[in-house]
Amino acid sequence: MRTEVIPQVSRRSGVLEFAVLGLLRESPMHGYELRKRLNTSLGVFRAFSYGSLYPCLKTLVQQGWLAEESGRAADDPRATPLSNRRARIVYRLTAEGKERFEELLDQTGPDAWEDEHFGVRFAFFGQTSRDVRMRVLEGRRSRLEERLAKMRASMARTREKLDAYTLELQRHGMESVEREVRWLNELIESEREGRDRGGARERDPSDPSGDSTT
Repeated sequence: MRTEVIPQVSRRSGVLEFAVLGLLRESPMHGYELRKRLNTSLGVFRAFSYGSLYPCLKTLVQQGWLAEESGRAADDPRATPLSNRRARIVYRLTAEGKERFEELLDQTGPDAWEDEHFGVRFAFFGQTSRDVRMRVLEGRRSRLEERLAKMRASMARTREKLDAYTLELQRHGMESVEREVRWLNELIESEREGRDRGGARERDPSDPSGDSTT
């Protein structure tokens, strides 16, 4: 696992960079398809605009992490086909971009536990090593447990001052956090037992039998 320090960027732009590199690792795409995938696959970007995406793409190209090509990459059948005659720029992940994404996958600091970043990180858990997944899940759980404790303390202090609707809203918020904590507990237990999301155990490379079931 890489241990070098990666320059920190703003939280919002860092999440976007991570998402763009991750999606382009799956397949080259043009900007419209990238925006569509960000909107439909990653909930945090549902209200996302071209005005935010293209400066990010330009920066990633300048960094050498993406390459621009006109139209569909002829030698890559995975590239998203265009539906009109006007050629668009197709963005392809470079070898340096793949390395950058792998570095970002290894990051497990507090930003990975926050609401905006966690969902995006979770979307790419299939490409993330188990030890990193565990650290992100446990960090997220700790963050939510802290939040839950503060919410309970606040409700205890202000309960008598709140009207019924405000109190119900606070209860709803607490229940949402409690549900996510239970969900995280289940995920962490599955990771500890070595199960993938389909319920089967991940194969242990040291097991000569190659049997992935128990």
